Amino acid sequence: MYPKAIQKLIEAFSRFPAIGPRTAARFVFYLMRASDAEIEELVRAIGAVKQKIKFCEFCFNAYEENGNGLKLCEICGDKTRDQNVLCVVEKESDLEALEKTKQYKGRYFILGGVQDILKKEAAQNMKVEELKQRVNSGVKEVILALNPTAEGETASLYVERALKPFGVTVTRIGRGIPVGGELEYADEETLRSALEGRR
Repeated sequence: MYPKAIQKLIEAFSRFPAIGPRTAARFVFYLMRASDAEIEELVRAIGAVKQKIKFCEFCFNAYEENGNGLKLCEICGDKTRDQNVLCVVEKESDLEALEKTKQYKGRYFILGGVQDILKKEAAQNMKVEELKQRVNSGVKEVILALNPTAEGETASLYVERALKPFGVTVTRIGRGIPVGGELEYADEETLRSALEGRR
């Protein structure tokens, strides 16, 4: 239907997470109408990400290389943070959301691979072996902050089993009724989680 060059770019954008062919087509047609300066800016930004952004050796969070020789993100390089507590999240955006609360003062670990956990042998995509190494270096508590989905629950159980031999305390973030929410509109699973997570 579309010329080859357009179709090829649509297919490329469709490989992005949560981007379907329609959204990908919108991206392509937006770019076709963009000025040369906008396209050059986009190309430079993509190049800068590939060139300057690295992944933290401890938690796998993305950080910008600053030439100090450390291969740690700002959070992992901060010695004032609690080194005994490790919060396990699925992806970078989950880490950012928790950091914005300014309540958590420990370190993080990005597990990855949770989305495919229900597929056969997909657990290999999660960084469980790396997590075990971090726990073995003196961590006393692991907080599982994975999304309350079927995949998140399965991954949480998998991680709990994997960490059992280490004798580390494994906890989960509380779940329940959101602030401003009403009980009558909450589903049974949310109410059950709220009761179990009461303090």
